[in-house]
Amino acid sequence: MPTRKIIHVDMDAFYASVEQRDNPALRGRPVAVGHGAKRGVVAAASYEARAFGVHSAMPSITAMRQCAELVFVPPRFDVYRAVSRQIHTIFADYTALIEPLSLDEAYLDVTENQRGLPTASATAKEIRARILQDTSLTASAGISYNKFLAKLASGQRKPNGQFVITPEMGADFIASLPVAKFHGVGPVTAARMQGLGIETGADLRTKSLAFLQQHFGKSAAWYLGIANGEDHRPVVADRPRKSSGSETTFERDLTASAEIEAGVEAMVDDVWAWCEKAKAFGRTVTVKVKFADFQQVTRSRSFAMAIARHDLLRQASVDLVRTLLPTAKGVRLLGVTVSSFDSAPTDTDDELPLFGVDKTIVRQPDTAPRDNVPGSM
Repeated sequence: MPTRKIIHVDMDAFYASVEQRDNPALRGRPVAVGHGAKRGVVAAASYEARAFGVHSAMPSITAMRQCAELVFVPPRFDVYRAVSRQIHTIFADYTALIEPLSLDEAYLDVTENQRGLPTASATAKEIRARILQDTSLTASAGISYNKFLAKLASGQRKPNGQFVITPEMGADFIASLPVAKFHGVGPVTAARMQGLGIETGADLRTKSLAFLQQHFGKSAAWYLGIANGEDHRPVVADRPRKSSGSETTFERDLTASAEIEAGVEAMVDDVWAWCEKAKAFGRTVTVKVKFADFQQVTRSRSFAMAIARHDLLRQASVDLVRTLLPTAKGVRLLGVTVSSFDSAPTDTDDELPLFGVDKTIVRQPDTAPRDNVPGSM
């Protein structure tokens, strides 16, 4: 088989860059997309804001302490989605194998690109140039022979650059990379690896599969594979959506059971509106609760058939949150998610379909233009 040519395209500070593009008064200033209210959260930060340590998912009040000149701009998701569609139209001129990860990033398999360009590096450069021309926004790109390395590569020359990891470079690149920077290895797993003396890809590569299975279970084979530069996942076009959810952080802590239930019902309304529009109805309902001390709990229930009506989804969600009530701790965030979709509703009775699995997960408080020389890719 020919060596695959995978590009990971990642827009630079996408939401914030759109706001700076559309409002010249914001250019060159530290910008946070989100709400500056006490309970607000930063959805995205411009590079000027990042220089002060402001980043996405940071509480707004913390961001304002980090940067007194920070300008908050409310998100305009309709605009971001419209720009994302423009960008994906460009992608489609080069390949049909496009796997979106979010509005601002995607994998492209250009092993056989539709414009006949000689290398994936040349393809990425042309795509980035067209994005800039059509949207006045910059993108970075990573080019490699698999998805894992392409995503790692796209962060090497940000903003407005690209980087190639050829098959000859892959093993050495991974060997020196800290495991904490591996995509798919979160802070908890990285800390566990470091506790076992696994600091880099080279350290991970020396461990046996049996050793890794003992400590990381089913994920062991994946970790050992990526340590050796192996990732056989295909770029999947039109990957079906796996879930739809809505959550909100409240201006003040909720303490009364009635207002907590009302908050869940409001999230249900948002989720159901999407389900009706998409004609996608799920069998699994998950309720997320984050308390004032930042401890997070999720309660999940899977049913035998899809939940086909708004009132039944509301009943299932409220029943789940009631398992946590009453609570002595205030609630700062509530969320509802539906997953395990069926394409059409199958239940029209007045009762919820028989359920299978209840699952509870408790998490403790959270602590917290250049191109390289193109190779054969």
